[in-house]
Amino acid sequence: MIYWILYLATGAFAGVLAGLLGVGGGIVIVPLLTFVFTAQGLVEGYILHIALGTSLASIMFTSISSFRAHHARGAVDWAVVRTISLGILTGTFLGSWVAAQFSSRFLAGFFVLFTYTVATQMLFNARPKPSRTLPGRGGMFGVGNIIGGISSWVGIGGGSLSVPFLAWCNVPIHRAVGTSAAIGFPIAVAGAAGYILNGLWVDGLPAETLGFVHLPALLGIALASVCTAPLGARLAHSLPVGRLKKIFAIFLIIMGTRLLLTLM
Repeated sequence: MIYWILYLATGAFAGVLAGLLGVGGGIVIVPLLTFVFTAQGLVEGYILHIALGTSLASIMFTSISSFRAHHARGAVDWAVVRTISLGILTGTFLGSWVAAQFSSRFLAGFFVLFTYTVATQMLFNARPKPSRTLPGRGGMFGVGNIIGGISSWVGIGGGSLSVPFLAWCNVPIHRAVGTSAAIGFPIAVAGAAGYILNGLWVDGLPAETLGFVHLPALLGIALASVCTAPLGARLAHSLPVGRLKKIFAIFLIIMGTRLLLTLM
């Protein structure tokens, strides 16, 4: 029962963040699930792989709930979503396939480095100046591959990458956050598929997993995050998001450091 409570709490927290900050709940889901799975005694060599796969699978539900809330406010640019999605799908699927071959130690190091980078960006509000327009189809395909590939290695919905990119291309910030929430759906679908397929051939995984996706954790996180993502989207239009990001950045640094110490 305690693990179910932890799954639900993780999902509730991640859902609010997905709607509020546009950073993708995965940046919280992955370290929290790693701690929970370690306490459960899951197969040690693949704990981070299962956390990444489960995080991406859960973002399918978080993303739908979040982008629907943003769409209701007219904050999703569907033309951008359609243009970038092919690159997102190929980059995320191939990235998850490659990530499945890496050790947990390597993935942990990459995740911590990414977490520190995101936290630094939030602390200093380091956002690229709107200085260009969105690229054409070829450029969007390339950007989609980069965003999808990195997202698959850290189990996120891509908001930490797509929001700055869209802001750099003169997309208003609230519209960038809403569009990023919609971009998170193809990232989650392709990433989850890659981790499931790669995990099917691994011996010794728990019975409650489908490939590298932990089904009970997925259910708990999905149930809670779907309920809280719309709340985060509403709060994004009323709270001092800049101040909240600084607090969250400190939280990320603490979690990233703890994850590094746990897995190294």
